[in-house]
Amino acid sequence: MKKNLLTVLLILLLGSATFAQMNGNYNYSIAVNGYSLMQMPKILNQKNAEKFSDFSFRGGMIKFNDNQISYRLGGSYLKNDVELVNNCVGCQEANGKMTDYAFKLGFEKNINFSRIQPYFGFDIGFRYNKFDGTLVSTNDAFDSRDVGSSTLGPNGVETSKTGFTAAPVIGIKINPVSMISLFAESNLEMFYSYERQEMVAADANNTRTLNKYNKTEWLLNPVTVGIQVHLGSIK
Repeated sequence: MKKNLLTVLLILLLGSATFAQMNGNYNYSIAVNGYSLMQMPKILNQKNAEKFSDFSFRGGMIKFNDNQISYRLGGSYLKNDVELVNNCVGCQEANGKMTDYAFKLGFEKNINFSRIQPYFGFDIGFRYNKFDGTLVSTNDAFDSRDVGSSTLGPNGVETSKTGFTAAPVIGIKINPVSMISLFAESNLEMFYSYERQEMVAADANNTRTLNKYNKTEWLLNPVTVGIQVHLGSIK
């Protein structure tokens, strides 16, 4: 009797595992990022640049499935109003528009074939980040000294970063039905960029300054959640 029960249980488990090989039964998947909590590249000498920004429906992926491995092609586009403290509290404030877009290519590997599938992966790609706005002094001592001076007023500023990204990924997928998965993942992105900072002073001559740098940043993206639709059944 015990032997028969063990046999039946084994058959059920095997049947469940076979049914749950959902991603591997489809040629490709389309994923949409519903919500993302991200650390954005630093603008100028931004104070508290480590804080996170949240966005909704700003990216997605196409995945080409090969059994337990999926090859990922993804992208995102962000455009947002930004206010930030530059250098220190009481030094300068910047206001303007931030534009950020990225393209990534990589892979992910499922740990198992169950309805709950942990996975890991790796992405490499290209990223462009731009800030266009104004920079003003908030230093009371400076303002009181230069009241009436033609040098007072907001300076125009434009910064851009263009570069290479690389990011290890960990995540988990839940498969409520065979054609749909819900996912949540996080990554730590290395961003190596060429930065260009251009500033036009609010003086009589509109003095222009230009600085160029090469920088490396580590950007923590704690969570991205979304939905995947699996298409092209191979059965």
